[in-house]
Amino acid sequence: METNHEHWMELALKQATYAEHLGEVPIGAVIVKDGKMIAAGHNLRETAQAALAHAEVIAIDRACQTLNSWRLEQCTLYVTLEPCPMCAGAIVQARIPTVVYGASDPKAGCAGTIINLLDEPRFNHRSTVISGVLEELCRARLTNFFKALRLKKR
Repeated sequence: METNHEHWMELALKQATYAEHLGEVPIGAVIVKDGKMIAAGHNLRETAQAALAHAEVIAIDRACQTLNSWRLEQCTLYVTLEPCPMCAGAIVQARIPTVVYGASDPKAGCAGTIINLLDEPRFNHRSTVISGVLEELCRARLTNFFKALRLKKR
């Protein structure tokens, strides 16, 4: 299990910066295995006009390609915002054992805020969730993005 959570979350925040430069909601994710980042992704929903282009889904897809396997059983996912229902489902399906996130999501959070799909005993796989890593930085990134967007619309 990865223990330098802040380091990996900083890399996820770097992915969020890439998203923000594209005008996307600044959410980033990285997947780590054996102390190495094997995949990264950032939000691309607007750029790709694709509902599924969330940071976590992109990172999971890339990790599967890297490992040539849909099973990510030895990996840790780091994401700047708590996973939504779709991403939580993808995490369960990929069998990712540990998820570390920064900011909670009161509107769509499915790793403990609204519901915890990652620890649902009726599923065949569950993930350990570690929340609040670099939470203030992750939350500020999102808050500042939406403030700027609202100002731009005025």
